[in-house]
Amino acid sequence: MCGRFALTLPPDAMAQLFAARPANDVPDVPNFNICPTNAVHVVTSQDSQRRLRAMRWGFLPHWYKSPTDGPLLINARSETVAEKPAFRKAARERRCLIPATGFYEWTKDAEGKRLPWYIAPTQGSMLAFAGVWQDWAQGEDAFTTCAIVTTAANPRMQAIHHRMPVILGENDWALWLGEAGHGAAALMKAAPEEALRFHRVDPKVNSNRASGPELIEPFEE
Repeated sequence: MCGRFALTLPPDAMAQLFAARPANDVPDVPNFNICPTNAVHVVTSQDSQRRLRAMRWGFLPHWYKSPTDGPLLINARSETVAEKPAFRKAARERRCLIPATGFYEWTKDAEGKRLPWYIAPTQGSMLAFAGVWQDWAQGEDAFTTCAIVTTAANPRMQAIHHRMPVILGENDWALWLGEAGHGAAALMKAAPEEALRFHRVDPKVNSNRASGPELIEPFEE
């Protein structure tokens, strides 16, 4: 799964990178500890126009009566995203890109203590996660929500976690966003082993209240 990530790229740089028109309400960056239910940056494509917008991280199916009416769907499994009722229509019609500088995963030591790792690209400064999105409204509550699509981890990443986000290269963005015809399902696979690097980071990131650039710095006990 992917339950925490970081983003440091300024909105104008992201807008240029994705050739997207930025909204006025995108979240503040840098953010070194993005958590579920936070507002996140998302790239969508509608009517031949890419937009950089804010969405709530945590997909809300239309049948939820409130944001807490069921499980918090921060991830969508690639193997079932096209079939599960919660995600099926979004997988066909509302795919998106979720920018990240890197993401966190955890292992455990012999005593069961959680050890955080930071995973980042070996080249470049940004990752683009595959995502799905949906508008949700009940009464006076309304959110635009998203989830990160995950897949089985590549062999190197399996040392840390058995799942990882689907990470898309620039050449695949148009296909995932629905701009380049059909065939997006073929993109839902693990990134090559050489695409990512990782290192241990300070356990303070175990708290969703932690912040600051030191969260992604290498850490040795």
